[in-house]
Amino acid sequence: MALITLRAALDAAKDGGYGVGAFNVTDLVQVEAVLEAARETDSPVIVQTIVGASAHGTDELFWAAMQTAVGRYPDVPVVLHLDHGPTYDDCVRAIDAGFTSVMIDGSLAEDRVTHATFEENVAVTAKVQAYAAARGVSVEGELGTIGGSEDGGEHKAIVLADPDEAEEFVRRTHVDALAVAIGTSHGAYKFTSPPDGTVLHMDLISEIAARVPGTHLVMHGSSSLPADLREVINAHGGTLPESWGVPEAEKARSTQLGVRKINQGMDSHMAFSAAVRSQLAEDGLNVDPALYERRGRVAMQEMVAERMRVFGQAGQAGRHR
Repeated sequence: MALITLRAALDAAKDGGYGVGAFNVTDLVQVEAVLEAARETDSPVIVQTIVGASAHGTDELFWAAMQTAVGRYPDVPVVLHLDHGPTYDDCVRAIDAGFTSVMIDGSLAEDRVTHATFEENVAVTAKVQAYAAARGVSVEGELGTIGGSEDGGEHKAIVLADPDEAEEFVRRTHVDALAVAIGTSHGAYKFTSPPDGTVLHMDLISEIAARVPGTHLVMHGSSSLPADLREVINAHGGTLPESWGVPEAEKARSTQLGVRKINQGMDSHMAFSAAVRSQLAEDGLNVDPALYERRGRVAMQEMVAERMRVFGQAGQAGRHR
């Protein structure tokens, strides 16, 4: 079993009425944490990474290691996904490396700051889709712009998705999944107060889902930014500002409105970092990374398993067997 396409995972999620968590990883320890959580909860899972974002020297080294790790979990249905592929060439690299799904983020130009035109987005997305479809790989596109920064770089402004454009975009690109900007943002700083309907436009999900029934919707920038983890991090040298993320109840509700893929990066990274910082503070003599990485892995696994239960994917792995 192991590797499956994003289309297969999200088709099953639609039939079962749940969402599938997509967890960003930047090293092999985090990959193991996500896979262990999926096994623990009997869940399908999307393991995803960003070009150039890993702790490893090259993407190819890390990507090969990810596939080796996935092969150790034959009982877990896994989508290996490239998140926010910045260019056509990067998506091709990932597909050729064995990824079963790629996201081409055509909402921004290659400088990752300038907003691309609708036509530019359609053109690059359709080009990636053609290459991927010929090789049995799923494609996710993006419409509108998710705010914040997915890789720690320059922050981007939010541009909400337009339902009319979403319908035309899907018709012309034939993407399997579509990330729609509804007011969420990437990173460890999202909202200055608990989000409500003025910043988090959940109504857009229902409207767009009705327009593109054959394409699965994706919620990016949906971490909750737990206050308790922020306090632990800041108590041990961190400087994270007070911020609110997407409430767990809203993530669960989104799966009933049409969202099938829910991206999670900061929550699991915060859990990992809080555990690492605590371990280093408690043992000032240790210089062996294995000790604090092990503690971080366990904390991240617990966080991922908790999110899988919230999304309703726990116990659903059997749909793929």
